[in-house]
Amino acid sequence: MAQHFLLSAASRTLSIRQIYKAGEKTAYDTFCKMRWPETDGEAICPRCGCCETYSITTRRKFKCKGCHHQFSVTSGTIFASRKMDFVDLLAAICIIVNASKGVSMIQLSRDLDCQYKTAFVLAHKLREAMAQEVHTGEVLDGHVEIDGAYFGGHIRPENRKENRKDRRLKAHQTGKRRVVIVMRERKGRALPFVAKVEAEGVDLAKEHVCRTATMSADEASHWDLLHMGWQVDRVNHSLSYSDHGKHTNMAESYFSRLRRMVDGQHHHVSPQYLYQYANHAAWLEDKRRVSNGGLAMTLAANAMGAPVSANWKGYWQRAA
Repeated sequence: MAQHFLLSAASRTLSIRQIYKAGEKTAYDTFCKMRWPETDGEAICPRCGCCETYSITTRRKFKCKGCHHQFSVTSGTIFASRKMDFVDLLAAICIIVNASKGVSMIQLSRDLDCQYKTAFVLAHKLREAMAQEVHTGEVLDGHVEIDGAYFGGHIRPENRKENRKDRRLKAHQTGKRRVVIVMRERKGRALPFVAKVEAEGVDLAKEHVCRTATMSADEASHWDLLHMGWQVDRVNHSLSYSDHGKHTNMAESYFSRLRRMVDGQHHHVSPQYLYQYANHAAWLEDKRRVSNGGLAMTLAANAMGAPVSANWKGYWQRAA
C-alpha cells in the first residue's frame, strides 16, 4: 500500500526549530525576497518604483534616492504597522500551514507568546492572503462538482420536552445559519462562496463556471436549473454517494475539511467571518500535496504581495 503524502518525509521541509535556529536576520531576508523577488530582495520604492535605494540599518527601513520616500519591507502590505519580530511572523505562518484542519487562536497565541487578539487578527490577515490566490482566475473548466453545506445557527433545545419549539420553523431560528457553496474541479481547485440559501449556487455557477464544462450535483431540486446551461450528472445521496462514476466526492472532501476546522478547532465561527474559513479550507485542500515548506513560502509571498487589509488593519482600535 502506498504511503500517504502527509506521512512522507517529502511533506516535511520546514520546522519551527529551523526558523528560530536561523534567527531574526534570516527571517528578515526571507521577507525581503518575498516582497521583491525580481531583485532577489533588493528594495524597490513602492511610491515611484525606483531601484536606487539605501538602507537605514538602525531602523530597518529604506530610503528612495529618487523621491526620498522612507519605507520598510512590510509597508503597503498586509503586515503593515506590524510589531512582531520577523522570526515570529514566519513561525506563525509555519504553524498555520502545518495545521491541515486549522489551529485555534488560543493555541496560536500560546505558541507565539502573544495576546489572543494579536493571534486572531494575524490569522485573519493570512486568510485574506490565501483568499487572493483562491479567487484568482475564477472561471472553472473541465468537470466541476457543485454542492452546499450549512454551518452555524444552532439553537439549543429547551430542557423540558413540553417547552421545546420546532426549530425547523423560520420564527424559531436565529438567522445566523449560512451555507457554504463550493464549486470544485476534479483534480483541480475549489472555489467557495457563502450564501443564505443553497439555491444561490445556480447564479454563482453561471458566473464562475465555463459553458464548455460539465458538472455534477446532488438530487436537490434547485440544481435542476443547471441543466439549462450544462451537461449535469446527478447523484441521489439518499441511495448512494456514487453511481457509476457520478458523484460529488471532491466537494464532500472539501466540506469534510471545513467542518472539522469549524467544529473541531474553532468550535464557533461567526457568519460574518465564515467566508474567511471557507477560503482557508479551499487553499489547504488545493495544496494538499505541497510540502509544509512550500506552503509557508507561498503564503509568505501572498501576504507580501497583498495590499493593506481594509478589514483588519487597526481592527482592535476601532470604536465599537
